[in-house]
Amino acid sequence: MSNLLEVHNLTKNFESKARLGAAKDVVQAVTDVSFSLAKGVSLGLVGESGCGKSTTGRMIAKLIQPTSGKIIFNGQDISSFSEKKMKSIRGDIQMIFQDPFSSLNPRQTIGSIISMPFEVNKIEPKQGLKNKVYELLELVGLSSEHYNRFPHEFSGGQRQRIGIARAIALNPKLLICDEPVSALDVSIQSQILNLLNDLRKELNLSLIFIAHDLAVVRNFCDQVAVMYLGKIVETGSGNELFTSPHHPYTKALLSAVPSTNPLNIKHDRIRLEGEVPSPINPPSGCRFRTRCWKAQDICASNQPELLQVGKSSAACHFPE
Repeated sequence: MSNLLEVHNLTKNFESKARLGAAKDVVQAVTDVSFSLAKGVSLGLVGESGCGKSTTGRMIAKLIQPTSGKIIFNGQDISSFSEKKMKSIRGDIQMIFQDPFSSLNPRQTIGSIISMPFEVNKIEPKQGLKNKVYELLELVGLSSEHYNRFPHEFSGGQRQRIGIARAIALNPKLLICDEPVSALDVSIQSQILNLLNDLRKELNLSLIFIAHDLAVVRNFCDQVAVMYLGKIVETGSGNELFTSPHHPYTKALLSAVPSTNPLNIKHDRIRLEGEVPSPINPPSGCRFRTRCWKAQDICASNQPELLQVGKSSAACHFPE
């Protein structure tokens, strides 16, 4: 199976505003992130808030420019592409955002919002633009009657369906979902996840699913990458990573997932001590060592590489 996407040592630093009499601080949002994604496969990118997963997704979509590293999409290195050069492949990489209300223009009708990708790219569908929009609305579980309505007339789940319809309008190859269900009611989340899963199979989409809810990722993604403080600490297949995690941070995250079995008393929660370090001045060596119960001197002096452990890969000197 050939890779649709390859990310090599992707890094993004942000400069903070200069304080009076002090130099600008550099926020290391993402550091040396590498992974690959095959065609038709879904990858879950998980971790605590502020770990850099959304920044990684936005760099791949070229909504923000990486500081360094390579993004190879469909055989092309797009990491240094200008906005003008990106226009030809913009339709192949689409993004679904976390807040379905703020990502839709409140002054435009649903028909106008979903028509926009065709108008911007000067594409005229064979069946006509209006009929194509009707088709997309029905594909995401909405009705053609919604065509002339405005975003405020819809519920959160319906708005997210509208965002999905806009994202798949040009038949993209890669869909980046930035926490698409975290702002929705729990009762609606499964409907949106089922819709995305059906569309992935029907349209042969590759998916990057950004989330902090491991229970969602477990049932939805083929591959999982766990991030901590801007770096990937463990990767593996969904089943392997959830049944036998090798990195202490992954184990701690999984211990926080509530058990669905009320008789499962063996559930031991691992409580991490201390706060997440600042990305302005991350710890030397392993970034997780300041909160890790297995940390030793080597963890402070040597940065662990992402190496094969069982069927997964973990960046840890003392993997489980």
